[in-house]
Amino acid sequence: MNPIKKVPTGNHTRLRRPNQVTGCPLTAALAAIGGKWKLIIVYWLAESPKHFAALRKVMPGISQKVLTEQLRELVGDGIVQRQPTGVIPAPVEYSLTDYGRSLLPLIEELRLWGRGHIERLTSQMDAPMSNP
Repeated sequence: MNPIKKVPTGNHTRLRRPNQVTGCPLTAALAAIGGKWKLIIVYWLAESPKHFAALRKVMPGISQKVLTEQLRELVGDGIVQRQPTGVIPAPVEYSLTDYGRSLLPLIEELRLWGRGHIERLTSQMDAPMSNP
């Protein structure tokens, strides 16, 4: 018996998400990186390549199913690379592609904006209410 197994075939390869408004760059971007988890996944992969379990550890609020779906979509859009690290079934390592790294300045700006937004909300909650 051959100890090297073939990669299972099936319908698990995800195509790109369609752009709902043809020609619109914002909807094209949101189709690729929109949603609750994708930018967070890219943020953690910017630090270093990670196995699936390591991603689950740094994002405890995401389910296995959702992480799998989001990674497949990111791979389908060429943002993330999926690299098996041995014979099948092998642990798989995920890393950013060069195209995925092009998102990092955007993610940093969004992170900074989010920090300011949190501070703004906090200062509004701490401000005394005035009576008109």
